[in-house]
Amino acid sequence: MAFQIPRGTQDLLPGETEKWQYAEQVARDLCGRYGYEEIRTPIFEHTELFLRGVGDTTDIVQKEMYTFEDKGGRALTLRPEGTAPVVRAFVEHKLYGSPNQPVKLYYTGPMFRYERPEAGRFRQFVQFGVEAIGSSDPAIDAEVMALAMHIYEALGLKRIRLVINSLGDVDSRRAHREALVRHFSGRIHELCPDCQARLETNPLRILDCKKDRDHELMASAPSILDYLNDESRAYFEKVKQYLTMLGISFVIDARLVRGLDYYNHTTFEIMSEAEGFGAAATLCGGGRYNGLVQEIGGPEAPGIGFALSIERLLAALEAEGIELPIRQGIDCYVVAVGERAKDEAVRLVYELRRAGLRADQDYLGRKLKAQLKAADRFGASFVAIIGDEELEKQTAAVKHMASGEQTNVPLGELVSFLTERIKWEEE
Repeated sequence: MAFQIPRGTQDLLPGETEKWQYAEQVARDLCGRYGYEEIRTPIFEHTELFLRGVGDTTDIVQKEMYTFEDKGGRALTLRPEGTAPVVRAFVEHKLYGSPNQPVKLYYTGPMFRYERPEAGRFRQFVQFGVEAIGSSDPAIDAEVMALAMHIYEALGLKRIRLVINSLGDVDSRRAHREALVRHFSGRIHELCPDCQARLETNPLRILDCKKDRDHELMASAPSILDYLNDESRAYFEKVKQYLTMLGISFVIDARLVRGLDYYNHTTFEIMSEAEGFGAAATLCGGGRYNGLVQEIGGPEAPGIGFALSIERLLAALEAEGIELPIRQGIDCYVVAVGERAKDEAVRLVYELRRAGLRADQDYLGRKLKAQLKAADRFGASFVAIIGDEELEKQTAAVKHMASGEQTNVPLGELVSFLTERIKWEEE
């Protein structure tokens, strides 16, 4: 029986994984520059965490979670997003007692949602996200958005757009909720069954509907910005002021509500405007979640964060024709002719690797010509050839593959010779 990969997942093979590593490392380095430290949480959590944290009226909870019962009868769920687990860890480990506030964290890893697979959308996907917990300063909102934009710009993306909105505080959302119910009630039967159910449970989520996004009721729906109270309006104005001071362009979209219940005040998305990118134009989403820490059992600790899709990031790079500067090939391929030379090659390759060079050798017993072809396929910068004659002289014939230049180097000096040459070429 031939096994195939489950639908909605993907194998990342050599040649592709290097792009992932590079993009993730750029994001890690920038997080360090901004003062964010890594946190790692389990791939599965108690289901109740997502019911309370994400919201039981969301599509994620109602339709998309991979939930199972373990042998002890406990309901567990493969994490569909990263914020709730990070907040759970923040509460469980009492990070709110840390002298350094806000607590600034980043994470990366696989998430799981049962969705219809399509371009840029998988059932197992990888997110990179940050969370800043413990501050209600609008300046931290601007910092989080600036960090997200910085990651994309550092990787070379130019055709991106920051879209922001405010969902206001509890009072603002309550007033807006009542206005939405009045607006949709008379014609709710024209919308999909999900929207009809949301009218009573969470009418704000109607605005996030994918099926009815072009319905005239959506365009004429009351704007949350018209229902912001003075405090919420002042907060949003300060966020916009800080973004402007940082030179970060943005667009306001009053229909941007995001799909999770825990958001309030600032919400944002980063979109790709590259031609041919397709429908999955949202690269990153995030926002403020004051109240989530308390919902999960902790003290009052407002937070804000974002999550970006690595899959969509790489797709956006491809759409803009951006090649990442991935280091390819190896430094040296040791070619051995004869049994005695093979034994010496094993030692030499190990020494080269211990010295920090990328080295390899033949393990299939191939002839000289076939080994040289293998060195070329490996993208070797240098080839070190040893045979009986070289062993007698205790030398190696070192060939620079790009120029064809060949030099006899004493075996005892091979490591230092190659180290110096590789360093010189990289400079």
